[in-house]
Order: sequence, then C-alpha cells, then structure tokens
Amino acid sequence: MEPVRTCVACRTRASRTALLRVVVIDSELVADERAIMPGRGAWVHPTPECIGIAVKRRAFVRALRVSGPLDTQTFEKWLSAMETK
Repeated sequence: MEPVRTCVACRTRASRTALLRVVVIDSELVADERAIMPGRGAWVHPTPECIGIAVKRRAFVRALRVSGPLDTQTFEKWLSAMETK
C-alpha cells in the first residue's frame, strides 16, 4: 500500500506520488519535489487550479501553521516553469 495524503486545496485524497509537498523556508513557499525537506509540509495537486485555490483560500498558511504573510511568487514561477517542460 502506498501512503495517502489529502490535497489542501480540493480536499481529495490521493497517493503521495500524485501530490506535491510544499514547505516554508524563511516565509517563502518552496516545492519539496523529493518530499524530504525538514519541517511541516502541505500536500497539493501540482495543477494551476489546485494551487490557485490553495493560495486564494490561504490553505497553505493554515496547513503550514505560518503566522503572517507567505511569499508564493517564487513557488508560482516554479510551477509555471514546470508546466512548460
């Protein structure tokens, strides 16, 4: 059995390999592609729809238990670069 996680945006359960782990480093949202970075992580589908929903609803802030604003611009640029590949 493969581990199952819940997407913070659409709240559907999926296998760990189908989701992307995201962590916070110095109040900046960072994609953890290998899912090995230390600290609290949030799981999300690597699609623009789910990422947009999570940013709009502040789901990353709640799931990662961050106080204050969260910089998501670098993460969104990374996602758009991954979509063009």
